[in-house]
Amino acid sequence: MGVEISDEARRLVALFEDEAGVTVRDCVVDEGHDQVVYLVKRGQIADAIGPGGTTVGQVEEQLGRDVKLIEDAERAEDFVANALAPAAVYNVTVSENGDTVAYVEVPQDDHGAAIGRDGRNIDAARRLAKRHFDIDGIELT
Repeated sequence: MGVEISDEARRLVALFEDEAGVTVRDCVVDEGHDQVVYLVKRGQIADAIGPGGTTVGQVEEQLGRDVKLIEDAERAEDFVANALAPAAVYNVTVSENGDTVAYVEVPQDDHGAAIGRDGRNIDAARRLAKRHFDIDGIELT
């Protein structure tokens, strides 16, 4: 599935790649939550975060908005689990009965982390899961 990104997102990808020295696979500007979401190549998330979160902090300072990092994955189930971090995800099942929905098993006390402040985490997860795996929805169980 091909993903198109805007000129602004291309600029933001270049900025983050220069700062962190990692490969960014996608970038979404989330105006509603005043954040930029970067999809980072699998295996490079630690470098993208930086020691003690310094890399993310530097980029947030430059942009004047929050940054969320998601580690890419080959399988939709792993992708959704990564997108909902820092929540502990026990299991993800993708069901294709009409719509394609990812059902995510998260402990009750981690639902808040999976959803995020004002829904920012689950919104980002839904948007990127749709772009990369054609998943129509994500539901927490």
